[in-house]
Amino acid sequence: MQKTLLVTGAAGFIGANFVHHVLASPGARVVGLDKLTYAGRRENLEGLAGDGRFHLEVGDIGDRVLVDRLLAEWRPDAVVNFAAESHVDRSIEGPEAFVETNVLGTVRLLESVRSHLAGLDEAARSAFRFLHVSTDEVYGELGETGAFSETTCYAPNSPYSASKAGSDHMVRAYHRTFGLPALITNCSNNYGPRQLPEKLIPLMILKGLHGERLPVYGDGRNVRDWLHVEDHCRAIERVLAQGRVGETYNIGGDSERSNLEVVEAICGILDALRPGPGGRGHSELIEFVSDRPGHDRRYAIDARKIRETLGWQPRESFESGLRRTVEWYLAHPGWWQPLAEGAILRRRGRAQAG
Repeated sequence: MQKTLLVTGAAGFIGANFVHHVLASPGARVVGLDKLTYAGRRENLEGLAGDGRFHLEVGDIGDRVLVDRLLAEWRPDAVVNFAAESHVDRSIEGPEAFVETNVLGTVRLLESVRSHLAGLDEAARSAFRFLHVSTDEVYGELGETGAFSETTCYAPNSPYSASKAGSDHMVRAYHRTFGLPALITNCSNNYGPRQLPEKLIPLMILKGLHGERLPVYGDGRNVRDWLHVEDHCRAIERVLAQGRVGETYNIGGDSERSNLEVVEAICGILDALRPGPGGRGHSELIEFVSDRPGHDRRYAIDARKIRETLGWQPRESFESGLRRTVEWYLAHPGWWQPLAEGAILRRRGRAQAG
């Protein structure tokens, strides 16, 4: 039987990659919901317009009338919630938008789902799933050793991570209080195709291609665990199919790198694929800039739970995934050129991972 998924944030970076991943195989139908703000782009869903298994609805997860209608009309088997404001720098400049979307929007979405489930028979309610996609940033920061597990206490340090922590807590509360069949995933830093150049990896790729300075916050030694977006999509699919209701699953790529190591790796790939003028190495463009307020020093994910209980593991190493990512941006200038010419690439001239 064909399953129907309601995917929120479907035109964003991870959401769009998930939609492409799901529709690459038979047996699924996707209803996408996205506000199409600066981060949600129709271009991310290119190639799906003629696919009868996909429908895109433009709107807000906080619009109860719209979401209620979609749930009644399409009767999805699951809701996968990617919709979120997600850039730390933007949350520092304007926290309220993050609370509005990430906390209040999630609560309104949960209310719509709760109301919808009340009208289903017991078998349909039992089979239904609400999967909330979140971040490792809710756990705060680590020292030089250790990793975040599913039992790590929340200690968010930015308005973005605080808003995501709030949404996680609401999802958990709706499961415990109302019996909503929910799951939560907390992932490490994603990278891959279709990521906006406000994030570290695509920004460094595009600035490197343009011969511009490559700004790195502080001393560049802040460490993140990197996860290729396709591996993340496979993990979400696995949790949706086999995860235990009420549980949280951490998803990581087992690829810790400092920001400086990431930028240097990008420079090496660009040197091989698009050498600079006169053979000048791209690493000569690196410059260190003032650090971001409240910048967490290190994140790392302990993904043993999803590996051992659901049998998932990443397929991409950081080296293979990063090269594939650089090659994607080189092969798709039509996707990023409007962004390079617009406000996103010019914005503050810098980006930071997580």
